[in-house]
Amino acid sequence: MNGEEEFFDAVTGFDSDNSSGEFSEAHQKVTGMIDLDTSKNNRIGKVGERPSQENGIQKHRTSLPAPMFSRSDFSVWTILKKCVGLELSKITMPIAFNEPLSFLQRITEYMEHVYLIHRASCQPQPLERMQSVAAFAVSAVASQWERTGKPFNPLLGETYELIREDLGFRFISEQVSHHPPISAFHSEGLNHDFLFHGSIYPKLKFWGKSVEAEPRGTITLELLKHNEAYTWTNPTCCVHNVIIGKLWIEQYGTVEILNHRTGHKCVLHFKPCGLFGKELHKVEGHIQDKNKKKLFVIYGKWTECLWGIDPVSYESFKKQERRGDHLRKAKLDDSSGKADSDVADDVPVTQETVQVIPGSKLLWRINTRPPNSAQMYNFTSFTVSLNELETGMEKTLPPTDCRLRPDIRGMENGNMDLASQEKERLEEKQREARRERAREEAEWQTRWFYPGNNPYTGTPDWLYAGDYFERNFSDCPDIY
Repeated sequence: MNGEEEFFDAVTGFDSDNSSGEFSEAHQKVTGMIDLDTSKNNRIGKVGERPSQENGIQKHRTSLPAPMFSRSDFSVWTILKKCVGLELSKITMPIAFNEPLSFLQRITEYMEHVYLIHRASCQPQPLERMQSVAAFAVSAVASQWERTGKPFNPLLGETYELIREDLGFRFISEQVSHHPPISAFHSEGLNHDFLFHGSIYPKLKFWGKSVEAEPRGTITLELLKHNEAYTWTNPTCCVHNVIIGKLWIEQYGTVEILNHRTGHKCVLHFKPCGLFGKELHKVEGHIQDKNKKKLFVIYGKWTECLWGIDPVSYESFKKQERRGDHLRKAKLDDSSGKADSDVADDVPVTQETVQVIPGSKLLWRINTRPPNSAQMYNFTSFTVSLNELETGMEKTLPPTDCRLRPDIRGMENGNMDLASQEKERLEEKQREARRERAREEAEWQTRWFYPGNNPYTGTPDWLYAGDYFERNFSDCPDIY
């Protein structure tokens, strides 16, 4: 079997406690403006009845069917030792290192804090809207905190949909390319207030003790009421100690969010861990106008919360802080970094919570995870519900939806042998389908997205073709 015929499972990398009063207020506003007339939105629910709470809002599951499988008996070193410095999309990984989600479902986790988009849409000033959009961009990666399992690589043609009337959005994604792996997504507000779309092509490399996922692809948010479009790319994610020691995650890199109508830009620096872990999880940045005048400073942690304040107050506080640090500065001149070796990278000690500068404004706070999250792959409450297959749903979903994948379903149910067998069967089925297309000289045809250019950046992108929610799935491929 040559390299083109092989199927590879890439190492990919995407009821809460409202701990912020600002979140509660925003959530109440959104709930009040959602139109629940199902006839207008072609939503799921016409075939099979879903369980509801007394207030009419659908109730979602709060735990997985089976606890997380132990990875202690498996060694990834036997697989990765020959791959230092190489791109990882062509490395097969044992199922024990997965989590029971497809990468398409991981992308859907961007929507957990969608109330920030609704809030941005309601705000009259571009500076305020950018603050909420920046908070959304940070919140979109927050679910990756402590998520050390890798999602299943989607099969070519695989899809995932999610409709959340309580949160005011619907979402569709499709795996549009296998080599390279590209996932396209499109989401829209049920109240026609926003469009959110993009295509993701993560580039992964193994560096001896860590796996680094460099994001490729543009993310676009359109606020329809204001005729505004915002674009950005996600920060780089790195998983440390994949060979030995306790796994831990950091995100780093610069994220630039551009408002293409007004010229406002938000520049966010996701800080690398640094020596002694002082910068771990920190995010710092600012919002500037089209003339590059700094209007607002943003700071916080992507694992916790995000705050903002005017630049003058921020600089004044930092000046005082530097004076204080100078007086109690530790003698670090003799310290030196550890040489790269077989020893695990020390897990940085979690620093105390974000120090809030007086006069700051809370932009976003992470949702509290369920108490049994550690036994559920460190999923959030939102994530736990993503692979739920409810009564009657099979009749409304296309046959390509991730919820119908037998390997993911087997793993979620705790049947690792079945999951592994089904994964191998699906890989062989995809290989055979590719060989058949090669014999017939046929090209793969995507169903819901088509290649084009991003309308705002001009860069290559995959654009939504429409009509998914008309639910004509008669020509969907048989991939499972």
